[in-house]
This record gives sequence, structure tokens and C-alpha cells, in this order.
Amino acid sequence: MIINKLASSSSSVALVTGGSGGIGLAIARKFAAANLQVVTADIVEPLQEDEELLYKECDVSKGYDVDSLYAWMNSNTGLPDILVLNAGKGIHEQLLEGDPEKWLDVLNLNVMGVLRCIRAFVPAMKEKKRGHVVFISSIAAVNAYTYGGVYSASKAAIEMIAETLRLEVMPDVKVTVIAAGVTDTGFFENQISGNTTIEELGMGHLSAEDIADDVLYAISKRGGAAINKITTRPAAQEF
Repeated sequence: MIINKLASSSSSVALVTGGSGGIGLAIARKFAAANLQVVTADIVEPLQEDEELLYKECDVSKGYDVDSLYAWMNSNTGLPDILVLNAGKGIHEQLLEGDPEKWLDVLNLNVMGVLRCIRAFVPAMKEKKRGHVVFISSIAAVNAYTYGGVYSASKAAIEMIAETLRLEVMPDVKVTVIAAGVTDTGFFENQISGNTTIEELGMGHLSAEDIADDVLYAISKRGGAAINKITTRPAAQEF
């Protein structure tokens, strides 16, 4: 039912940052199945089996890459009606021992990458009086934990950015935050520092498709209804 709603909606172009793997790729695939034209922006290409997705190499932490992505979409697909801000990375370091230069890399991607994409793509949505911006966040945004200070701070920042954006673009553009619990993707393996595993956490896990389903549900709302935040955890997750 949700897919049918999306297929018949006036939204036709979706941009998913960090869309070549994990949660981003799961979202992109579900969008494509809903007959949306999907652009994935990432530093690596999707698998060949995802040929229905349009790929544009882009590091959203770099302003010129975002400018290039904007120009490419404006010329080839049209600017996005749906913007999923998913690109990000983790880090597992104590604040008293870690490397501030690594922290800067995380903040530049997780926070400034989001801000750059908002600045580039949301003004056109506001002008059209139509669009939906989805932020992929984490339960870490509101739950402090040792070794997670920088990552949690980055997610707390984007949730504040999301709420501020909602106030700036309402009622024309909808804004949704998806706060994910422990999810089985390459997140832990790709952290800048730290060797945490899902098995060590011992709280079960979600799949990337679980989070993609949340995104589909949120953007399927029609009329004046808007879902502003969804929090999804494994049933056994304590925090």
C-alpha cells in the first residue's frame, strides 16, 4: 500500500546521500521499487545489481562536490523532491584520549555534510512549496555513552538542525528524523576508531530494511499530516 501511494505521488526524484550501502542503499532500493527516480550520492559506487539507481560520486563534506551534485541533478534529473540525509560515519574514542583531527572529520561529514545539502537542495523545495527532508539519526543523539561523545554530539546536532529546518520551511516542506537503534550494517566495521561489534553489544539488531521501511512510512503521509520523528530499536536494546 505504501509503495502504491509513493508511485502515485507527485514526488518523482529522490536523492539519498550515503546511498551505496547499508541503510542508504536499502532506502534507495525501496524508493526505486516505488517507481521513484533515485540518485545515490556517495564516495563509492553501488553494486552492479543496482543498475536502476543513478549514481553520482560525491563527498558531501566537500562544498565543491555538493555544488557539482546540484548542477548534475539540475541538468539530468531535476532537483530532488525527497532528500534523505544519510551519509555519515562513526567513531569510538574517549574524549580524554582521542584524536581531535579525527573528530573534526566526523563532524565535517555528519554535521557539515548535512548542512551543505540542506543549503543546496532545500531552497528549491521551499520555492515549489513541496518536498520532504529525511534525517537518518541515531538513538545515540539522546543517550550519552562512554567512547561515543563525538558521534553522539554529531547526531544531537543534526536533530537540532532538523527541528530548526522544520520551523523554517513549514508547512510547505516536511521534515522527518529517523532515530535508529543498533542496526546490522557496515557501520561498526567502518568506524574511524574502535572495534565494537553487534555481537559484543548483545542487544540484538535491526536490519537496514527496517529503517528503510520507517522512511517509506514517513513520506507516505499525505495532506497536512507530517511525521516528525520515528525511533526504532531492537526489542532487546536497553537504551
